Amino acid sequence: MDWFTAPGYWLARLVFQRALAGVYLFAFVGAALQFRALIGARGMLPVPRHVRDVPFRRAPSLFQLRYSDRLFACCAWTGAALAAALAAGAGDRVPLGAAMGMWALLWVLYLSIVNVGQTWYSFGWESLLLEAGFLAVFLGNARTGPPVLVLWLLRWVLFRVEFGAGLIKMRGDPCWRRLTCLYFHHETQPMPGPLSWFFHHLPKPLHRVECAANHVTQLALPVLLFTPQPVASYAAGAVIATQLWLVLSGNFAWLNWLTITLALSAVDFTGLAGAPPAAASRPAPVWFAVLVCAVTALVLVLSRRPVLNMVSRRQVMNRSFDPLHLVNTYGAFGSVGRVREEVVVEGTADRLPRPDGAWREYGFKGKPGHPSRLPRQFAPYHLRLDWLMWFAALSPGYARDWFGPFTERLLAGDRDTLRLLGHNPFPDAPPVYVRALLYRYRFTTWRELRETGAWWHRTLVREYLPPTRLADAAASEPE
Repeated sequence: MDWFTAPGYWLARLVFQRALAGVYLFAFVGAALQFRALIGARGMLPVPRHVRDVPFRRAPSLFQLRYSDRLFACCAWTGAALAAALAAGAGDRVPLGAAMGMWALLWVLYLSIVNVGQTWYSFGWESLLLEAGFLAVFLGNARTGPPVLVLWLLRWVLFRVEFGAGLIKMRGDPCWRRLTCLYFHHETQPMPGPLSWFFHHLPKPLHRVECAANHVTQLALPVLLFTPQPVASYAAGAVIATQLWLVLSGNFAWLNWLTITLALSAVDFTGLAGAPPAAASRPAPVWFAVLVCAVTALVLVLSRRPVLNMVSRRQVMNRSFDPLHLVNTYGAFGSVGRVREEVVVEGTADRLPRPDGAWREYGFKGKPGHPSRLPRQFAPYHLRLDWLMWFAALSPGYARDWFGPFTERLLAGDRDTLRLLGHNPFPDAPPVYVRALLYRYRFTTWRELRETGAWWHRTLVREYLPPTRLADAAASEPE
């Protein structure tokens, strides 16, 4: 079955699998460290309540069968340990079937988390990790050559990620067609990074070049992924360069790193790798070849709805069309905000809350807070609460389900919730009241930075949540 494997891609497979395992590692560690406050038994959106309302067929998960915080932690840390082992090469030191089982277990564990994660796990990169992770099960290990069909399927995923994102931009905000979106994006993106201030202050002609380069990378180059080498490698290299630019300019969890990982699978490393190992040239077992062909057929059938979505004028972003997240549609920033608003959460120990009372601000780890604080770099680690706070500022509707429980836990001094924050202004006892204010943020100018040392300038817009005490917190909603 010489047609079935591509021995020359053994190094591309190795790099892809090790990098994918690294992304899995960040995902599982993040889940283990954050789940108790978000979706734990006493969390803001508890898993036990969710699984009572959602049947197994709609969201398959191990936690549909049984849930406890201890079981969730065990699954998350098991996934992290297994991902670390695969990143270190454990999958190449065991028989082919055992390696497939390791990758399959990773996929099942993370699928179980995503399908009970609710709004905290509603991001496109969750589905992307699951889709790439599912294909990794059938990529084999060092005891057989990389299956050609799976290599093509990985390019098909990368194509949909890039081309879908390009189409949603061209169909969406007019500023993409005018090449002006990056006048605003670096300032208004969900979570700026330490270099975002500098990217924002690049000359406007360079911002227009950024936009034009983005269109080329997302609309033209993805087609070249399906051309012969070395053209496909050049296209993949351009995607990698673009993603690294995004890594430098913001915090997008592991989206950029996973896209880079997918692009690496399309690179021909023959010039660097030399002749493939003897094992990579062995014929694949018949059972493995049959299984890969069946999976390929399944993916092609399931690709129908994502393709129809891409060609539709009503294209949607980041949608899964099956409960296993096997083949999905992707996209990002179909619209770009022109101004940035942030929800600032404060507490007071005063028994009578006054507008001019002793209010103290809670600090978050990643999202903008105090104007003098330079944004930090957290990606590929995903700060889920910080990301949802960005959505909360866009519209109170995005926060209706969880913002009341969040303030309730601040008022109760909940340890797990406070661990999600960067600064707790009430270390000795929780506040009596909590409120939230909506501020408009903008990056300071060069002159303002020199004079004040502040990276942000903020202006109060309105009250977001009136002063709330513990007895009223569960029923409170942002306005």
